[in-house]
Amino acid sequence: MPTLNIHFQDGSGPCHHIEERLQHSPQAGVSFSLGRHYPKHNYRLGREWIENSPEEKDLGVLVDEKLNMSQQCALAAQKANHVLGCIKSSVTSRSREAILPLYSALVTPHLEYCIQLWGPQYRRDMDLLERVQRRTMKMMRGLEHLSYEDRLRELGLFSLEKRRLQGDLIVAFQYLKGPTGKLERDCLSGSVVTGQGVMGLN
Repeated sequence: MPTLNIHFQDGSGPCHHIEERLQHSPQAGVSFSLGRHYPKHNYRLGREWIENSPEEKDLGVLVDEKLNMSQQCALAAQKANHVLGCIKSSVTSRSREAILPLYSALVTPHLEYCIQLWGPQYRRDMDLLERVQRRTMKMMRGLEHLSYEDRLRELGLFSLEKRRLQGDLIVAFQYLKGPTGKLERDCLSGSVVTGQGVMGLN
């Protein structure tokens, strides 16, 4: 059975090869290189040349060869805005009791699905995602006179940036607990790198 070689390089160490079984025809195969310093090569399966792809989408997450997640952020914001537009046009009520549950159930998943992988790296991408929640807050009646931060406080919500940080801290805590489920004493020193920066544990 033909295999697909995906090459990774972090710029400092050797390349790591991952072989993924192709269940379909060889024409379905692509060559995808991750890393700025990895030279692009042409590959083939038998007599069929494999197409070089600058980006790949798997399980709904778009990844390019430079690991730049801006395209994925734009795609997530576009989907979330589309769903929010459908809610706005189909739901006549503008009360928080009606809008908030719909936002949490239908819009938030698009903004936070697999976020540990594609979390925004640039301020412009963070603002792009945050604008979706800002738009939702503006839809609710009775909050027009409040700022965005005050609206969040009134509704008992956090900004998307704080929610991502909270998720990173939860993952870091689970990592430190390890398989035993106990947080060892020597784990409480040093630092942990999260998607929002470095968290000191001293």
